[in-house]
Amino acid sequence: MGNKKLQVWLPLLFSVVLVAGMFLGYRLNKGGPGSDFFKANKTTTLQEAVDLIRLRYVDKVNLDSIQQGAIKEMMGELDPHSVYFPPVELKQANEELEGNFDGIGVEFNVFSDTVNVVYVLPGGPSDKAGLQIGDKLISVNDSSLVVKRINNSLIRKLIRGERGSVAKLKIQRAGKLMDVEVRRGSIPLLAVDAAYMIDKNTGYIKLNKFTENSYEEFMAALEDLQKQGLTSLIYDLRGNGGGFMNEAVDMADEFLEGDKLIVYTEGTNSKKAEYRCKRPGLFEKGKLVILLDELSASASEVLAGALQDWDRATIIGRRSFGKGLVQEQYQLSDGSAIRLTTARYYTPLGRSIQRPYDQGKKVYMDEILKRLSNGQALHADSNHINNGKEYLTSGGRKLFGGGGIMPDVFVPIDTATYPERVNRLFLNGSFNRFVYTWYLKNQAELKKYASAGDYARQFNRQDEMWQEFKRVSVTADSVDLNGLNALQEAGLKERLEAYLGRFRWRNNGYFLVLNRDDAAVLKAIESVK
Repeated sequence: MGNKKLQVWLPLLFSVVLVAGMFLGYRLNKGGPGSDFFKANKTTTLQEAVDLIRLRYVDKVNLDSIQQGAIKEMMGELDPHSVYFPPVELKQANEELEGNFDGIGVEFNVFSDTVNVVYVLPGGPSDKAGLQIGDKLISVNDSSLVVKRINNSLIRKLIRGERGSVAKLKIQRAGKLMDVEVRRGSIPLLAVDAAYMIDKNTGYIKLNKFTENSYEEFMAALEDLQKQGLTSLIYDLRGNGGGFMNEAVDMADEFLEGDKLIVYTEGTNSKKAEYRCKRPGLFEKGKLVILLDELSASASEVLAGALQDWDRATIIGRRSFGKGLVQEQYQLSDGSAIRLTTARYYTPLGRSIQRPYDQGKKVYMDEILKRLSNGQALHADSNHINNGKEYLTSGGRKLFGGGGIMPDVFVPIDTATYPERVNRLFLNGSFNRFVYTWYLKNQAELKKYASAGDYARQFNRQDEMWQEFKRVSVTADSVDLNGLNALQEAGLKERLEAYLGRFRWRNNGYFLVLNRDDAAVLKAIESVK
């Protein structure tokens, strides 16, 4: 009986569904009431304008370019740190934070329109293929590199490529041409620039960016220094513009005990989220100094702010940048992406470190330059925090919010300047070229030093390098280096030695030399004694 009733009603049910479907289809097509509810993507005024241009404009136009320009203009109305990346720029932007890229594993420099190999990554693809410092790159996969005004972006485009692919190089070594095949691989972009012991108890680590691998690099460096006797640490975050906040949180956890609050984030469309210590830290005891300057931003300020709020570290240097905004990256359908500010971060005491940006991006960015002109980078008493709100730590330190991290110990910026003729030697690459050439001539001697530390302590050919540099500058660039004052001459000699050390020991060799007379490092050493 039930089946018979169903058979009677089925034609009617089908008719109702058919009529309803026709009605809804009509309403959707006409854009009647309720049509927006069924649309996956609602048409915006921006999209309507793009469609009109596509369908009606008198000439052919590149709509991708127009849309990218519109998005950039729209992002310009937001805060200074919300950014749009077109597809062509996104890969490089991501590589900087991912901590690696695919390539052949060499560092190069262009001298006299010739691409010179100035560093070969140990154990990397080029090292395995036999490339050496001093080799000259002539071509890559039949694309010549011997052209006038060759630029670094073109060279990178040619030598980088998909992991596992082969780069067929033609090189010149000692005047002879050679063919070398290099199978590309993953090349690390190291976040730790340098890590060494200053003395038997004091270690130094410099971090250039908070990448996906920075915490692991930091931990490896710290553990190695502890094996060498580290009981005090100088952590240099000068010039570090930030990166992934979670990396800064993990590092802070190594310095703070218990379940202390490290940072919290909150925004209009983002609920409050707290980030706390989760595990026993590697360096919860022991003297700690953080070095900051006006280019230390974002994740650098998260880390420094947490340690300052808990009276765990002494902050030395100058007021930090003042970026307290959290960005999240969202991929768009055409391969581009938006890094959108979604929240503000706050230190454990509730300090917002973000500087005001209500007067526009230009005023916001120019504020850093303004600090140099109004004395803030030269005199501690001329520093200002915008909102004036004060906070007090449990140890009695008075702190401020709203304009960066104010150091506990102020160190003015180095105002030593060089004449225009000297700056020209840096800008045109002559300084680098001279040190590179000097290194190639003296490799055997430099290999006699057991370590970068031995080199920094024992190298005694500064004056000889200086006299030769003066001769070469006259003959190659018509630049006379006589007449410099004692401070300028001493600074150039030290730079020559530091650059030379970098060719043999990378940044450890560079910073071991420069930090000998660095005012902030010297103040930090004094602080941990």
